[in-house]
Amino acid sequence: QVQLVESGGGLVQPGGSLRLSCAASGSIDRFNTMSWYRQAPGTQRELVAHYSRGGSTIYADSVKGRFTISRDGDKNAVVLQMSSLNPEDTAIYKCNLNGVWYSGTYFNTQYWGRGTQVTVSS
Repeated sequence: QVQLVESGGGLVQPGGSLRLSCAASGSIDRFNTMSWYRQAPGTQRELVAHYSRGGSTIYADSVKGRFTISRDGDKNAVVLQMSSLNPEDTAIYKCNLNGVWYSGTYFNTQYWGRGTQVTVSS
């Protein structure tokens, strides 16, 4: 029943910024973790940023200091603020939700967004 709605992808010049958002729809109480992954052609999927319900975060080494993941207020949504973008950041970015609380019960269920294209090019 959960659907992840992603937005914010697009074309940006090197050094520019983009803001990706991922919002979980449905009647869940709370998510356990939400993350952004990315995959460029010919590469394996890579974890970009991870956000846990307690507020802890994890970042790929390649994006540390440039990307920030945060919860969008009190919504079941996260925002990935990307700065100082370079062509190596070009990829399809997909949002992942792992684990939901529903009516006081935890479900170890995983959901994926459809993906949004980020292209960094001049």
